[in-house]
Order: sequence, then structure tokens, then C-alpha cells
Amino acid sequence: MVQTTQSVLTESQRRAAEEDGYFVVEGLVSPATCQRFIQRLDDYAHERRPLPTGLSVQREPRVARGTLQAAPGEDVRKISGVAQGDDLFGALVVQPEIVRIIQELTSPNVKLFRADVLMKPAGVGSAKGMHQDSPYWPIEPMALWSCWLPFDPSLLENGCMTAIPGSHKRGPLPHIRVTDDYIIPAEHYDPDDVAAIPMEPGSGLFFHSLLLHGTAENRSALPRRAITMSYMATESCYTGRSPQPEYLRISGVDVSGGV
Repeated sequence: MVQTTQSVLTESQRRAAEEDGYFVVEGLVSPATCQRFIQRLDDYAHERRPLPTGLSVQREPRVARGTLQAAPGEDVRKISGVAQGDDLFGALVVQPEIVRIIQELTSPNVKLFRADVLMKPAGVGSAKGMHQDSPYWPIEPMALWSCWLPFDPSLLENGCMTAIPGSHKRGPLPHIRVTDDYIIPAEHYDPDDVAAIPMEPGSGLFFHSLLLHGTAENRSALPRRAITMSYMATESCYTGRSPQPEYLRISGVDVSGGV
């Protein structure tokens, strides 16, 4: 377990966290390690490696409906539950350089809410509309932080992350269900405020769970594979249906009445 009392955030990162609701840290994972993750994901997508217990695969909805064609293995949208069943991803969610930042943003006592891989295959990956994470999630307070880390170059062409700086201060906004998504209607934000966040492989985007963010379709010939790891203080409360899930403790101690 990672324990720290020493500040790891720079003054500019701390200011960005408060004012913008996000910041980027370069070089959390080496290029060689990114390639190991890519190989592992390709093995899962193409069924060359058995899917461990606890992992689940979501296919691209348009491919599943037959409105879009994709080669075998090139239709995976998401692989969920990777932290508990895969050794590479299990090591990543507890990587000290990541956990120390999360502790400073949340609490010394941290649990993992989720770790999902978002695949976005070349020419196939669908958009994820503008949304906030916390309105999806049965956790109070709405103060989780995520680390979104791409294994490929994350560019405008292949669906890099976009966000509205400072939008986490607005609190939870209304979301509506559309065909394959759950999004904030456009009347609740100005598209001109949306900022693109291109990133190098192995960099980490740390962002608040109320930040408005989304990604475009991947219309390019370049895949964009990334993991999103979301963390919460163990002091947080679960507000969903019983039974409460068993969340993986990352650091610190459990708290009575908390997750």
C-alpha cells in the first residue's frame, strides 16, 4: 500500500486541479510498457488470450446492430474489470506515481471505483458525448478523481479527450439517454468552451468526476487505446442498491460507514 504525506503536485498542477478540474502528467508509463499493454489488449480483442474471470467485453454498438462493418477483433469498445483479473493492469492501478497524486487529490485512504479500457479502434471507435462521470455513479460526495492514460498517441483525429475547463464547479448537470449514450444536452454548455487534450502514450490526465468531458469518433487509421482508472476516498458513501460491491483498497485504511 502506498502511504505519503509529502506533496507531489506542483503549484501549477494544484491550481489546475482547483480551477480547471484537470491536469496532465507526462511520462507515467514508458513507451515499452505501453506496447506491452497494447499487446495484451490485442490478445484479448482477438481472443488469443482467455478472458480472466471478472473481465467483460463490450462491442461497438453499431457493429453489433449491423450498421457498421469491422474486422474480427476490431469491434471492441470497452474491456471492464481489468484491475482484478489481469497482472499488468493490476500493477498499473497501484503504481505509486499515480496513487500519490490521487491521495493528494482525495484522501490518504483510497479505493478503486473502476478500471476500464476504452479501445476506440481505427475507423470504428464511436464517440462518447459530453458528460460528467459522477451522475452515473452511486458514490457520495461527487468528488472522485480519475487517471485517463492512453497507450497510443491520443490525437484529434483518433478521438483524444476533450473537456470544458472549470466545468466541475457547476455541480451535477442533467443527462439524457440517446441511442448508444448518456449525455448532457448541448443547451447546458457552449461548444466553443470545449478544449482538446492531445496526449503522448503513457501520459496521465487526472480529472474530477464532475468535469464535462467526451471524445469524438475515431475516423482515422490510428487506434486509440486508453485506460481510465477512477478512485475515491474510503470515507465516501455508497448510495446504490444492495449489496455494496467490494471495492479494491489501494492505500490507507477502511473507514466505518464508508465504501
